[in-house]
Amino acid sequence: MAAAGCQRCLVAAAVVILVMISASVSTAAGAAAGEFITWDDLSIPAAARRGEPEGSGDRGGVKARARHENLVTIVVSQDGTGHSRTVQGAVDMVPAGNSRRVKILVRPGVYREKVTVPITKPFVSLIGMGTGRTVITWNARASDIDKSGHQVGTFYSASVAIEADYFCASHITFENSAPAAPPGAVGQQAVALRLSGDKTMLYRCRILGTQDTLFDNIGRHYLYNCDIQGSIDFIFGNARSLYQGCTLHAVATSYGAIAASQRSSPTEDSGFSFVGCRLTGSGMLYLGRAWGRYARVVYSYCDLSGIVVPQGWSDWGDRSRTKTVLFGEYSCKGPGASTRQRVPWSRALTYKEARPFLGRSFIDGEQWLKL
Repeated sequence: MAAAGCQRCLVAAAVVILVMISASVSTAAGAAAGEFITWDDLSIPAAARRGEPEGSGDRGGVKARARHENLVTIVVSQDGTGHSRTVQGAVDMVPAGNSRRVKILVRPGVYREKVTVPITKPFVSLIGMGTGRTVITWNARASDIDKSGHQVGTFYSASVAIEADYFCASHITFENSAPAAPPGAVGQQAVALRLSGDKTMLYRCRILGTQDTLFDNIGRHYLYNCDIQGSIDFIFGNARSLYQGCTLHAVATSYGAIAASQRSSPTEDSGFSFVGCRLTGSGMLYLGRAWGRYARVVYSYCDLSGIVVPQGWSDWGDRSRTKTVLFGEYSCKGPGASTRQRVPWSRALTYKEARPFLGRSFIDGEQWLKL
């Protein structure tokens, strides 16, 4: 990622545009659909589990497709027995300005497509049949050329892009299958999943890639019991996110990094908190890098393997950032948890210092999660 300065500028510009669009979308839908995410929003309806697409017994889905705007469960099946053969086709069935929870059940299969849930379609749940059975994959890289002859950039390399609020996903794999690139390679960023909406929850999902796997862009996000794989900055962005009980699996061949926080101002309420997570894999990994001058990353109660470099943290090649970042660890264990050789500008937190990062209150969860 060190060679990706221009890409980062383009990403920042895209984020500004997305935030401006988001501000113009009415929030009235929240009151109509319910302002809290619950376990029911992540569950598979019984009829769908039995293989019956919603729509008056129409197994072929013809009648259901004709009335898709009334559906609360949309079934995706590659064999044509659902409402759509593709995930994007199912998303397209959700009406713009949607104001109620719509569940998209994705039956087993490898879905080779790019998927976008636009900002105009909140309250969508994407539910797979198991991370080993339901996979959405694409292989775009930042250096790929689009139809206009320009590079797509990191922002648009995502296999799956979530721009809507109140999005949920469970039991599904998001993958960018582009070949792994050596450290320092230009234009090889390959995002599997981009999260750009607010109040998003992922449960038992798998996110696979190498460089820049999860673009945790903007908004408040809760990732619970998920598996995330990558090599270089494989969780990055300017969101405020809680990762709880997740497995962080490195596939680095030399040096790499887990988290790159873009927080660039002391007034920005963003950052990444990892609680009860487990680090596995290969390479020599930094826990975090200071992409933003005020980057904020905290690990608490995590099991850190010996692949963590003794220094622990990177200043992104800018010593001035050591005075403004918050890189902290609290009560971690494992061969990589020793703080004796950590850089002096990182912090071994006390319980009082770590407490704001330990629970769902870090992401204002009491306002939008009922679990």
